[in-house]
Amino acid sequence: EDIDRLNKAIQQASIQNPWFTDTHCRIALSWWGQCLSESQIRSWLAPYPDAVTEPARIALIMAGNIPVVGLHDLISVLVTGHRALIRSSSKDDALLPALVDILATKDETIRSKVEWAEGPLKEYDGVIATGSNNTSRYFEYYFGKKPNIIRKNRNAVGVLTGNESDNDLKNLADDIFLYFGMGCRNVSKIYIPHGFDFERLIRALGGSDHFKNHNKYANNYDYYKAIYLMGEQPFIDGQFFLIGEDKGIASPIATLYYEYYDTLDTITSRMEVLGDQIQCIVSECGIPGELGFGQAQRPQLSQYADGVDTVEFLLKTSFK
Repeated sequence: EDIDRLNKAIQQASIQNPWFTDTHCRIALSWWGQCLSESQIRSWLAPYPDAVTEPARIALIMAGNIPVVGLHDLISVLVTGHRALIRSSSKDDALLPALVDILATKDETIRSKVEWAEGPLKEYDGVIATGSNNTSRYFEYYFGKKPNIIRKNRNAVGVLTGNESDNDLKNLADDIFLYFGMGCRNVSKIYIPHGFDFERLIRALGGSDHFKNHNKYANNYDYYKAIYLMGEQPFIDGQFFLIGEDKGIASPIATLYYEYYDTLDTITSRMEVLGDQIQCIVSECGIPGELGFGQAQRPQLSQYADGVDTVEFLLKTSFK
């Protein structure tokens, strides 16, 4: 019965939002299934004090860029003893209600702890809101007087030396292309040494060329290729993605930015300067906090968005 409910939700999600393919929905849910084992939950929560004795009503403003992207916030609210008032993104409003329904079959009290907001948010004690740099200004204006976590745009970056194995670079493909590169943990830019072998990179990433069969992704590839051509900007064509040199961090869909570096010391200090734009770093160069190749979209429960400990915020903040 639970499987049927989930399959229907996946089907509904992929119809409502063409970016949420059946495959990507199942990848996201499968990863959450692995993370939410009893042992991993116990390990995650072990360093924290017990749940609060005075539950607050926490408004959750969900993003809709990748499937069930707001699930971590919801689980954090529930395990700390609070109640959730959820404003779903219209791009992702099928999967999460199905998961809550399934949870409620295991624990009926869940239904009294989760509400779905329609219309303006009312009567809440704290806010966790995820959006863009633009929406964050709106969030700060409306929610600034309440205890809050407000998240802005971030992206992941990769730092390569040119000595990576073919397998490393193939794993990097997941970091770049999974969820069409739309997650804040997707690698949108790579830092590379001078003389880097782009042909080897393109060969390694070629196993992801099925993305070109997705209509919306293919349209983005064609559009940004036309932009490069019309602007007479140099670029490298990977046949289903584009690589362009750029100082920016956030590259458009179907493009990957790159920037040269001279030494790893300079790149480490560069990462510190760009800290508030970077969600995570994929590398094996010894950069503090780096993740291995293929791990960007496989966050552990204790890896918090923007480095802000959501559970600590929920346990230690006085909401009343």
